[in-house]
Amino acid sequence: MNENDKTNLQAATFRRLVDHLQKNTDLQNIDLMNLAGFCRNCLSKWMVEEAEKKNMKLDYEEVRSEIYGMNYSEWKKKYQKPID
Repeated sequence: MNENDKTNLQAATFRRLVDHLQKNTDLQNIDLMNLAGFCRNCLSKWMVEEAEKKNMKLDYEEVRSEIYGMNYSEWKKKYQKPID
């Protein structure tokens, strides 16, 4: 597999993961952190960090809105459950 195909497949896989997380709003960030060591916010931070490595500037809140599929505060109101 050439590098371009590999990069395209990785990007498609990432988009599929984000889509999966957007559709499965019952999956709480705290549960993701406890089970997998990352959450939606981590994905947002990682994207911003990777952009910085390439001398690109991304706005964290904009990236987070892309990951959540809506504004973070809206997602919290709609889907975040209180911590027991």
